[in-house]
This record gives sequence, structure tokens and C-alpha cells, in this order.
Amino acid sequence: MLLLMLLASRCVLAQEYSAKKATKKPAYAGIAFTNSQTAMPFGKFAGLFSEAFHPGMEIRYEKTLYTGQKHDWFSELRLGYFFHRFVQHSIPLTINGGYRFYYSKKLSAQTSLGAGYMHSIPATAVLKANENGNYENNKGIGRAQATVTWEIGAGYLLNPKDEIPCRVFFSYQQRLQLPFVRSYVPLLPYNSIALGFTKSIR
Repeated sequence: MLLLMLLASRCVLAQEYSAKKATKKPAYAGIAFTNSQTAMPFGKFAGLFSEAFHPGMEIRYEKTLYTGQKHDWFSELRLGYFFHRFVQHSIPLTINGGYRFYYSKKLSAQTSLGAGYMHSIPATAVLKANENGNYENNKGIGRAQATVTWEIGAGYLLNPKDEIPCRVFFSYQQRLQLPFVRSYVPLLPYNSIALGFTKSIR
């Protein structure tokens, strides 16, 4: 009798563990390569492929918040870097919330909205006159600023049946940097494209 009770309790614990594991929301890590150009929102797309390049990259951590029959709600943490030639080096850190819709098991579309911190470092010399009238380098460690982003994109799941699936994606992003120069350019808008992949990590 005692043996039967022990076996029954073990089966119950195993079922509870399996249920918890099944309902555990997946998480993903990924990387993307970007190109950005200054333009009014939706003011540039084709030029991102043919005009001056301001390259960058992002690393992403994504957590699924809710999964429906054909859609997901998710949150993201992104850390990036991009170089705006002759202007600045930028290091944005943002938190994003997004929605993903699945057209099929492999093809999806998504949109996200985010905000966060951007550290900008001048890409050229910044000089300031000292008490003797001589100019000295005054670049410092850069400026702390805010950033707001909105993104729309598409993804393709390469191996949906695997335990660790991989998704490739392409996205178009609008970014605002503020305040850029308070006196005459308080908001600096960027149009960006990103190509990358994410992979399930649990």
C-alpha cells in the first residue's frame, strides 16, 4: 500500500512539473545589423540601401508575455550601437513592447514601440577656450539623452518543429533622439533598417 502511495505521488509531481514546463513562456536572444539615416519619420526607405551608410548593430533579449492561437505579445530589451558619420557614436538601450501575428507556422509580421536611454559621443573634436585663450579638447564622455522608437517588420521561422527554433527578421524603424541640440534641433529623427535573427534560449 505504501509503495502504491509513493508511486501515485511521484506521478502527480511529474504531471505538475510537465504542466509548468509546458506553460513556461519562451525567451529568445538575437542580434541584428542596422543602417540608419537622418530623415523625417517615413521620409526615407530606398535611400537606406543606396545612400550614405551609418552602420550599427543590436543585441536583443525577447520574452513572450502571452501566446494566442495566431499571435504573441512580447517584451524586448535591446542594446545597440550605431555610427553617424561626422556627427556621433550612439549607444541606445531600450525596452520595447510588441505584437506578432502569424500568417503561417513560419511567416509572421510584428510591430513594437519602445523607449529608453541613449548615450551619444561626438564623432568630431569639441574645442573650448581655456582661461589663457587656448583651445582644449572638451569632448568628455558624451551626453545622456532619451530615445523613442517604433518598428514594423516581418520574420520567418526556419525550423518551427525544433525545440530551439531560429527566426530571421527584417524591420524598418523610426527613432527619435532628444534633446539633440536644444537651441535649434530639439528632436533628431532617424530612419533605420535591421536584418538579423533570434534563437530560442528556453
